[in-house]
Amino acid sequence: MLTRDRVAGAVLVLFALFVLSENRAYPLGSYHKPGPGYMPLLLACILAIAGALIVLAGGHSPSFASLSWSEWRHATAILGGCAFTSLALERLGYRLTTFLLVGFLLWVLERRRPLTVLVASALLSFGTYYLFCTLLQVPLPLGPGGF
Repeated sequence: MLTRDRVAGAVLVLFALFVLSENRAYPLGSYHKPGPGYMPLLLACILAIAGALIVLAGGHSPSFASLSWSEWRHATAILGGCAFTSLALERLGYRLTTFLLVGFLLWVLERRRPLTVLVASALLSFGTYYLFCTLLQVPLPLGPGGF
């Protein structure tokens, strides 16, 4: 029987196989000195095993045909926000892009109050920038004027 869990598990297995096929271009290295392909290979194998277990154990979930797509507008808006983020990150910088994305998600999708949207967007964008760029020393893209 085609159930929701079995379809989801199969998608995970297919994605893991895609990652494994793309990962062939990178050297694996060794256990003591891993190469750039080592971690993606390990994660893809774990994902494939988890997906296979979901397929095997997913017989008790509701049928895939009973799945309703009532939230397709939200999914489309989130996908659009992700597309905007991928296109704007280098041009606008991390802080401004994250501020706009969180603001969009909270205001348009979640219908939160403007003050809540501003505070949450500012805290998330500047807080994560501080965490990654300052504390963890991860370089993040700066926008116009070094912002």
